[in-house]
Amino acid sequence: MQRTTTARTAGQGNDGGPHELKRTMHDSEPTPREPLYTPRLHVVLYHPEIPHNTGSVGRTCVAAGCKLWLVRPLGFRLDDYYLRRAGLDYWPHLEWEVVDDWEALTSRLADHRFWYLTKTATQRYTDVAFNEGDVLVFGAESNGLPPSMLEANRDRAIGIPIRPQVRSLNLSNSAGIVIYEALRQWGG
Repeated sequence: MQRTTTARTAGQGNDGGPHELKRTMHDSEPTPREPLYTPRLHVVLYHPEIPHNTGSVGRTCVAAGCKLWLVRPLGFRLDDYYLRRAGLDYWPHLEWEVVDDWEALTSRLADHRFWYLTKTATQRYTDVAFNEGDVLVFGAESNGLPPSMLEANRDRAIGIPIRPQVRSLNLSNSAGIVIYEALRQWGG
């Protein structure tokens, strides 16, 4: 089976935005480039819709040493002005990749432990012990993760406590909260 992924290259385009590298890979082929760093966590945005949020999450991933995964479809183009603006000039320092679908992601990260972030979780993000290499999965801004995904992974669903007057927290804020809880657990 072939799939197309998009990943960053070490440079920037003429417009100052992230370079895109399109490649077709077979499932058995390794990524054909050296990573910038070994990710402490994998942060997955499942069908992200708002470029500002994705750019901000990317910036947080650089700061914390995480890899950002984007699962298509995306609600924006990768050369979007607001994505670049929110990510500032950090994209060349970010380890990131776009995959075509959920199955491509889970096959790439099959040996990792997944955590699913949702406001419906009964388990708090502070109640779990994160391991380096864990995968944090965040859903789309408008509707979160699919109910079927959450139902199949109920024991790995975690949430951030919020008052009932608030429907949800901003995606980039939520990612930052959970990423830095993992770092806190590991001593910084």
